[in-house]
Amino acid sequence: MSFAPEICVIIAAKDASATIGRALRSALREAEVTEVFVVDDGSADATAEAAHAADDGTGRLRIARLEANRGPAFARNCAIAHSDAPLVAILDADDFFLPGRFARLLNQQDWDLIADNIVFLDADHAAAEPDVAEFDAAPRSLQLVDFVDGNISKRGAPRGEIGFLKPVIRRDFLEHAGLRYREDLRLGEDYEFYVRALARGGRYRLVHGCGYGAVVRPDSLSGRHRTDDLKRLYEADRTILETERLSAEEKAAISRHERHVRARYELRNFLDIKAKSGLARAGLHGLANPGALPAIVSGIALDKYDAFGAGHAQPDVVSASPRYLLPAAPARKAATDPVRPHI
Repeated sequence: MSFAPEICVIIAAKDASATIGRALRSALREAEVTEVFVVDDGSADATAEAAHAADDGTGRLRIARLEANRGPAFARNCAIAHSDAPLVAILDADDFFLPGRFARLLNQQDWDLIADNIVFLDADHAAAEPDVAEFDAAPRSLQLVDFVDGNISKRGAPRGEIGFLKPVIRRDFLEHAGLRYREDLRLGEDYEFYVRALARGGRYRLVHGCGYGAVVRPDSLSGRHRTDDLKRLYEADRTILETERLSAEEKAAISRHERHVRARYELRNFLDIKAKSGLARAGLHGLANPGALPAIVSGIALDKYDAFGAGHAQPDVVSASPRYLLPAAPARKAATDPVRPHI
């Protein structure tokens, strides 16, 4: 590589006192990590104190505290602006790196962003270091169309979540491409950021070995988005379509994602109006917005279908056995856990 293998790990943390210690320890044990920048995003608990308690005394940990919650995009931009390492890696405050992650990733060539497989663990079974299957690296390039389509959920299949990938990113690419997180997004800020990175020529490399552990919690911040967050996300797709240089195929993919998110918004908005003002007012809203009716009617019908036990959608459930984001060929399976590809 033309740059030193020095990494700044960025952690945006909100009310994460119970998990920030493990996240920090997993980052600080990696030899390539020269900075860990924690942004306490207006926490009401002892997140900053828990972060200080996990400091290993090497001088690599920095902690910034925001008086008010500004969201993960703002927090990450703050850390990018005030850090120096030539490589940047994002770590969520309730997740962790697996040992040796960066040594394996930095062995690859020709990338601006590089990500590896994710193991998803239920919070009740995530306390110990997981016995993770070893996969062949099988490096490949991730193109914009494949990335966008990997974020569109399909009925009868697990939800699209390739946007959960947590790449290492070259700082010089961020500067050259003029990239920062869009701070008005509280949902899909990673998706939007990576789409723009790919649209601006970013070389996104994937390896299938597993180096990131994601802990799935029913009360996670990402699972508590507001209806208006969906509106901002599909509007972000529209902005990308209007401002980025895209091929016809790329435009078609982003348009598919925009319609997918907008349909979710229209249904949620209808249900919000119904809960607040009653069915009659919600019905009038639907009639006044005929473009929203197909999403509302089909969404309600599918919900009713599932409620009567007739649907076949696979629930997004995590058990004691881990599952993996990327389908991969195992080099060695863990002794007791089946490999469960998920994308």
